[in-house]
Amino acid sequence: MHSHPAQPHQSTLRAILLLIVATLVLGLAGCASLVHREPVRINVVGLEPIPGEGMEMRFKVKLRVQNPNESAIDFDGLSLDLDLNGRHFASGVSDRAGSVPRFGETLIEIPVSVSAIAVVRQALGVMEGEAVAEVPYALRGRLAGGLLGGMRFSDSGALKLPEPLKTPR
Repeated sequence: MHSHPAQPHQSTLRAILLLIVATLVLGLAGCASLVHREPVRINVVGLEPIPGEGMEMRFKVKLRVQNPNESAIDFDGLSLDLDLNGRHFASGVSDRAGSVPRFGETLIEIPVSVSAIAVVRQALGVMEGEAVAEVPYALRGRLAGGLLGGMRFSDSGALKLPEPLKTPR
């Protein structure tokens, strides 16, 4: 008659269970430390026209991304929405990958599309008021990638319009 002691089998299961629990606790602690990062700072530093198709207008939005954290922020894709004068104006995506160094900054360019309707709305808004060279903007977007799936950002301020959108005085 073979008799297997139950003790070694149970102690092996306990050791495996402890290892799994310890790994989960350490993993969650690591994720928690990532959540407490300072938010990135995003500033629009330029908007220039690029060729479009048909009635579509295209622009290259230049963003300065600043990382106030002790570790680099890697990204693998970007998306953004741009509002001018409180109205939706443009949206864009890019599959660009890169990294913002620790306590550093990176200049990122992302192409955006503007529908003819958005241009007409902006033009009507300018015609209702006085023609201006700067308009208020709001920018929302996301740097994709990383352990937590990415990082959202926003910025607002006044943006100098490129020449084709200025209304003659």
